[in-house]
Amino acid sequence: MKRFPSLYVQVLVAIALGVVLGWARPEWGVAMRPLGDGFVKLIKMLIGPIVFTTVVVGIAGMKDLKKAGRVGGKAVLWFELMTTIALVIGLVMAHVIKPGAGVHATAASLDTSVLDKTLAGTRPHGLVEHLLAMIPESFVGAFVSGDVLQVLVLAVLTGVALAGLGAKAKGLVALLEEISQGVFGIVGIVMRVAPIGAFGAMAFTIGKYGVGTLGSLAKLMAAFYATALLFVFVVLGTVLRTLGLSIFRLVSYLREELVIVLGTSSSESALPRLMNKLEALGCAPSVVRLVVPTGYSFNLDGTSIYLTMAALFVAQALGVPLTLGEELSLLVVLLLTSKGAAGVTGSGFVTLAATLAATGSIPVAGLTLLLGIDRFMSEARALTNLMGNAVATIVVAKWEKELDLEKAHDVLNRKHSQAPAV
Repeated sequence: MKRFPSLYVQVLVAIALGVVLGWARPEWGVAMRPLGDGFVKLIKMLIGPIVFTTVVVGIAGMKDLKKAGRVGGKAVLWFELMTTIALVIGLVMAHVIKPGAGVHATAASLDTSVLDKTLAGTRPHGLVEHLLAMIPESFVGAFVSGDVLQVLVLAVLTGVALAGLGAKAKGLVALLEEISQGVFGIVGIVMRVAPIGAFGAMAFTIGKYGVGTLGSLAKLMAAFYATALLFVFVVLGTVLRTLGLSIFRLVSYLREELVIVLGTSSSESALPRLMNKLEALGCAPSVVRLVVPTGYSFNLDGTSIYLTMAALFVAQALGVPLTLGEELSLLVVLLLTSKGAAGVTGSGFVTLAATLAATGSIPVAGLTLLLGIDRFMSEARALTNLMGNAVATIVVAKWEKELDLEKAHDVLNRKHSQAPAV
């Protein structure tokens, strides 16, 4: 019997077909949008239950609250270090390359009607509102709204409570573990239509914005992609090298997840598979189940690079000079607002708008310049976010002595590494 092509090959072919259709028949490409949106919605539908059950079981399964707190503390410390480095690298590269120089736009000349529609809706402003936004209106409300950060807060509280109950909660923890396995089973079914979702998303992107859209803003896109690659292969690569692992082999090991993210522009679409792959790599399940879901809200390296580069691009394009104090202020605000940007298409754009509004040094209207290419840049953001969270989990697992380094070497050095089916 002839073997069916792997998911990796299927998604790659689907992306290529989507590009061809969007270029040859733009109107048909735009009509394919429901396929991409539908797939992402299917995945998002499962993210809440996955995050809740895995985090609760991960914390309760440790039985030692001090250990859970220690793992969580180390993860947050690592997230803050990496996102700060990402923000600074984006800032420095924007100064070196100056992608906005020569655009010579003015805030008054920009058509902000599309921007206003894009940013419509209430958003938290300021530190206090961001903190309050983390608290759901009700237990069920967190799942209804689909806010990953709210689900995460709820999961941490539940996990701590069940861990404190000890043997009394053993039955409930076992039930949540079984529910988690059931949800992952649903993910396995949904992932079968990943090629269709990738095809629809890519056909829409090319059909809607066209390859020509990239021309005028090619410098910014090239600068951003180059910076993201620099961060992954130099910064994250150096981190892995200290553990005796190769970033290139890790990228190869996660190739299917990366291709899925490339097609859908959402790092959330690969979350379930990423967790399975990291456990198969040798990271302790308790660490994976706590670090990965937390990282999806607090460790968005690609988004952080985008935020500083895009902010400075707008300032350069509008001819707005920024003092050192204003840039440092922008950096500090981004350290807070970047933590609230989930790994969903478009969230980085909204977060950037909220940041510019909060600092007031760069006109928010300037974001109109980014509307045409934001979708293209979201792929690099999501890919970098995924790699950042994978490396963070490996680092925290090693830090906790919960990483089977010998197994990790064996898995990454195997030419055709296969993870358990999701």
